[in-house]
Amino acid sequence: MRRHLWIATLLALSGCERSEVAVPPDFDTPQARARGREIFLERCAICHGVRADGQGPRRSSLSPPPANFRDPSWRSRTSPARTFSIVRNGRPGTPMPPWKPVLSEPETWEVVAYLHALGGEHPEPDP
Repeated sequence: MRRHLWIATLLALSGCERSEVAVPPDFDTPQARARGREIFLERCAICHGVRADGQGPRRSSLSPPPANFRDPSWRSRTSPARTFSIVRNGRPGTPMPPWKPVLSEPETWEVVAYLHALGGEHPEPDP
């Protein structure tokens, strides 16, 4: 019985993935936020809206709807590392695709810097 429990534990742990990535100390700069905004408008606004408020043209066809990055509760419950992981890997069971094949790691961090600045300490102007 103990052996089976040990095997089950090992199998469960082998399926665990590290959900948090190391956040680069210099990822949040004015230049990164500006470039992140450009990337966001080019790649993400179709779903998330040009204001990053979840009101993009494709919103009505998406379930669940896209995230509203201007909502302070989103930022308070989502770390930059978690946002990076979602952008890179997508969200299974949602329309959010993985952007890993399209965006480099530095580009992904730029998008993260932009999103986490919305409504915060370094608010970006509306498009």
